[in-house]
Amino acid sequence: MRAWHFTATHEPLVMVHKPDPQPGAGEVLLDVRAAGLCHSDVGMLEDPKWMAQIPAVPVVPGHEIAGVVAAVGAGVQGFALGDRVVVNPMTSGSGFRRDGGFAERAISPAASLIRVPDALSFPLAAIATDAGMTSHGAVIGSGRVKAGDKVGIIGFGGLGQIGTRVAVLAGAEVYVAEINESVWPLAQAAGAVRVARDIAEFADCALDVIIDFAGFGTTTAAALETVRRGGRVVLVGMGRLETTINTYPLITGRRELVGNAGGDANDIESVMRLMAAGQITPAIEEITFEQIGDGIDRLQRGVVQGRLVTVF
Repeated sequence: MRAWHFTATHEPLVMVHKPDPQPGAGEVLLDVRAAGLCHSDVGMLEDPKWMAQIPAVPVVPGHEIAGVVAAVGAGVQGFALGDRVVVNPMTSGSGFRRDGGFAERAISPAASLIRVPDALSFPLAAIATDAGMTSHGAVIGSGRVKAGDKVGIIGFGGLGQIGTRVAVLAGAEVYVAEINESVWPLAQAAGAVRVARDIAEFADCALDVIIDFAGFGTTTAAALETVRRGGRVVLVGMGRLETTINTYPLITGRRELVGNAGGDANDIESVMRLMAAGQITPAIEEITFEQIGDGIDRLQRGVVQGRLVTVF
C-alpha cells in the first residue's frame, strides 16, 4: 500500500510503499476513505517538542480517520466488514504513537471506533474526529458555554468555524476574531454577530468566554486582557508552544486560563449528528492522496481556508 512517512523534525513527509498492516487481537483493519490534515501535523514537522508524542519513527501521520472495516482481529465484537466508522484519536494514538491515516489502510483498536451516521460523508466524518471533537470539547466542555453567554472565537479556520457553530447552536452570542478578512462572510453566515481582526476589538463587549483556536501567543495574551472580570479563556490552538502573558489582569480580574486538548467520544458523536442534520457545514477542501505533502506545506504557509481532507 501507499503511505506517507514522518521521519524527523524539519524533514518533509516522504511517500513510500509498504506491506498492508494486519490487525492483532482487539484491533480492526480499515480501508481509509478520508483523512483530515491538521495543524498538529505541521507542528510535528516544525517543533521537536512533538517528538515526546512519537515513540518511534518512521510513523504514518494522520489522526483524523474515516473508513470502512476491512478485517477484524481476534476477539473483536460489534464490528463487521463494511461498517462505516471513524477513529477516536484520543484513545487510538493514531498518527503519533501508531501509524495513522495518511495511508491506504490503517489499524485501530476496536475500542476506538465510532459508527458514522448513514447520512454523513466520509470527509465530514473524518474532520469530526479531531477538529469537531476538539471544538465541541472546548466550547461545551472546557468553556462551559450556555445560552445567553457572550463568546469570543479567535481564529475561523478548521476548528474555529465548527466552534462558532457549536456556540451559536448552544444559544450564545458569538464574536469572531480572524485576521483573514476574506472569510468574514463565512463567519457571519455561521452566526457571528460581529467579526474583527483582533479579539481586543471586543474589549467593550464583556465577553464571558474566549476560545483561542489559534494559540499564537499574542492571541492568548490579548484574550486574557479582553475577557470580562471573572471570565474564562480556553486555549486550544498550538500555533506556538510557548508564550508570555500579562499576569496582572489574570490575577486582579480573577480570570481563568484553561487548556483544552481534544475531547471524548461523546463530542465526536454530537458533532457527527449535527453535521448529518446539516446544522454544522464546515468549509472543506478535498485533495488527493498524492497532494498530502503539498497540503501540509500549504497549512504551514497559512494559505488554507477551512479544513483540508484527503479523499481515497
